[in-house]
Amino acid sequence: MFRSPLRPKELAAYDAAVFDPPRAGASAKAKELAASSVKKLVAISCNPGTSARELRILADGGYRITRVVPIDQFLFSPHIEVVTHLER
Repeated sequence: MFRSPLRPKELAAYDAAVFDPPRAGASAKAKELAASSVKKLVAISCNPGTSARELRILADGGYRITRVVPIDQFLFSPHIEVVTHLER
C-alpha cells in the first residue's frame, strides 16, 4: 500500500473495496481511494490516530461514514479494532 497503491483508474472496475492498512496507516492509499469512483468502502483499523487521518482524507474525497463498529477482538489486550462503513 505504501509503494504502489492502486490508482483510481485501476479501481474503476470495483463497486466496493476493503481498506485494511497496517498500524502505521496508509495515507497514499486513502488518497487514491478518495479520487476513485468506488461507491462503498469498509475501512478497518487498529490505530485510532491513523484511522482518523485516513477517514478525514476519505470524507474530504466525498465519502460519508454510515456506520462504525468497534470490535474487541483481542480479549487480553486494550486494543480495539474499528470497522467503518463509508459510502458516496
